[in-house]
Amino acid sequence: MLLEFRTRNYKSFKDELVFSMMPAPKQKGLDYSILNEKIGSKTYKGLCSAVIYGPNASGKTNIIGAMDVFKAIVLRGNIRNSDGSETPNAAANILELIPNNKQFRQPVDFAIKFVENNLLFSYELSLDIGDFLETGYSRKILTEVLTINEKMIFSRIESLEFGNLKTIKGFLVNEFEENEAGAITLAKNNLNDEELFLTNGFKAMFSSKIVSIISDWMDNKFMVIYRADAIQVTKRFSDPKKKTVYIEKTVNDAANIFGINSNAVGYMALEDESDMKLCSIFERHKFLPAEVFESYGTIRFINLFPLVLRALLTGGTLVVDEFDASIHPMALISIINIFHNDEINKKNAQLIFDTHNPIFLNSNIFRRDEIKFVERDDTTTDSVHYSLSDFGTSGEKGVRKNEDYLNKYFVSQYGAIKDIDFTPIVEEIVNASEGM
Repeated sequence: MLLEFRTRNYKSFKDELVFSMMPAPKQKGLDYSILNEKIGSKTYKGLCSAVIYGPNASGKTNIIGAMDVFKAIVLRGNIRNSDGSETPNAAANILELIPNNKQFRQPVDFAIKFVENNLLFSYELSLDIGDFLETGYSRKILTEVLTINEKMIFSRIESLEFGNLKTIKGFLVNEFEENEAGAITLAKNNLNDEELFLTNGFKAMFSSKIVSIISDWMDNKFMVIYRADAIQVTKRFSDPKKKTVYIEKTVNDAANIFGINSNAVGYMALEDESDMKLCSIFERHKFLPAEVFESYGTIRFINLFPLVLRALLTGGTLVVDEFDASIHPMALISIINIFHNDEINKKNAQLIFDTHNPIFLNSNIFRRDEIKFVERDDTTTDSVHYSLSDFGTSGEKGVRKNEDYLNKYFVSQYGAIKDIDFTPIVEEIVNASEGM
């Protein structure tokens, strides 16, 4: 369960961004949105959903992009560039795209707090990766801190220091106690400026179990989808020579409810490909690639729906850039309601997405602390993030529980909206064409 994500000097976020999934104090209503995880005698609370609003180019996607970059860095264990193409987010592989383009030699910071395996993890990084588009720079990890259950495990600030490792005694490598002094000395003497201590030295000499829990959560449960339109879900096929159509019942049933043009949808290996492609299936064993016959919205839904199921079945956190693009809002409201349903969302799954659709600005759908905004200053071009709950409930700008959020948003009561008028540009072109 994600509790908090922070970053600084990431693209348009020059100052610190704090994206919180913890309930704001004194917020009432929609209590089914509150998730609870008990660790020892303490209970940690999280929100099961969040929706992000803001005009084009405000920085909404940069929040999701920052999560994607941080995840990529942790999983590969270093701050060198990568040739990988696991994500359409170029900054995840080319790190010189990360820094704010007006900053000069300022570090890039990331931090995350989450609950997994009955443990509270907090992990933070501060990176010196040079300026925007500066290639060949000698990169360095300035800060790296791991905290578990609010106890510092290790801290890498100028030098490498350790907390009381008895906090994670049951997770340490075999015979660690007999070799503790040697392991600490070896770790301190073999730090690499570009490599994370967490996924290298700490994993090898201290606790592969702890790193495995963190890595597995990052890889399988922290599902960050940068540009949802780029998702292509395929099925591995053990024998590509077979032309058997594989219809996944759950996906096909959901697609029929959503709306398809064919009799069914399924997966089939075409030609000699080892991956099965999504196909529209008709009577008498006829089929076509789905993109030929189905709507773009239908295909996007089919590609995203398995991720929704995966989040619900594993207790994952699904973060999607423009989840609702080409998908009818009623379909998305149904998915939101599933995450809000305590009887279905039994493993504390979370859904986070950005949108331009104002229909979700409704106190019956989201709590005030679940509604997030991003605004970009016209003068500095820096992005600022805040929640509807930050306005409080009293005073002229206060937001009350049953308020008409949608109308007040469109009269710029909450900011994060921009007046757009193309008339002068079009008028100039029309006038110029008439004078020719």
